[in-house]
Amino acid sequence: MTARSPLATALQSAVLLLFFGMIVFPIAWMMLTAFKLPRDVYQLQLGFSPTVQNFGIVFEAPWNIGLRIVNSMIVAFFTLAIAIPAAILSAYSFSRFEFTFKRGLFFLMLATQFIPAVVIILPFYLMFRDLGLLDTRTGLVIVNLAIVTPFAVWMLKGYFDAVPIECDEAALIDGASRLAIITRVIVPMALPGVIVASVFCFILTWNEFIFALILTRDKAVTLQVGLVSFRTERGDLWELMAAAGVFITVPAFIAAVAIQKHFEAGLTGGAVK
Repeated sequence: MTARSPLATALQSAVLLLFFGMIVFPIAWMMLTAFKLPRDVYQLQLGFSPTVQNFGIVFEAPWNIGLRIVNSMIVAFFTLAIAIPAAILSAYSFSRFEFTFKRGLFFLMLATQFIPAVVIILPFYLMFRDLGLLDTRTGLVIVNLAIVTPFAVWMLKGYFDAVPIECDEAALIDGASRLAIITRVIVPMALPGVIVASVFCFILTWNEFIFALILTRDKAVTLQVGLVSFRTERGDLWELMAAAGVFITVPAFIAAVAIQKHFEAGLTGGAVK
């Protein structure tokens, strides 16, 4: 290996610092704005008198962010509760069994991830209108299942492939059923991968906007769509929007931190065990 010149090292550090600043700056600015009074929002200065009143105002009428948070949490919870078990069973089937059109079905499932949301939003809207599912949490759960389940199957299949098939064979010799193998052997050995897939699915569901915007009106409005309500005749209420944005960012940030210690283990854990 050749030694790198100080100039190359300094240039690389500068580029990394630039990209880091580009990522962190909008988040930091949003956090600061959440603590500003309306008169300070448009002042380009770091010094201001901080306040926490914005976090209380967003929970009052007509904003009612508390209800939006509840809707988002319920939709995310039930989406994960259904998607992850279904993805585990599907991923195990693709990983362990050979059946007709296996490759085609797997490719078709992945292809659904490349379809723009605006292309399929109208069929969902018409279907939900006829079924009475518009502006319901159930409708949002169904939509999010269609989004995150193929992604979870694709991710979990890679983790299950890393688990030696000899583990399945040994369990079958001991008289275990396929379901017992999945729950007692495969999932525990690939648990870091299941956690990683769950966190990614949660983030996708938590941040989903376009379907929730079109398919909800009042009762099932999520936190992300609730940000639109801060556009008033006075203009955009940036301080309130930023305060609500904090409630969106914090759960995703916590999930991202939680995934770090499992991500690398999830890549190699099955093969090592």
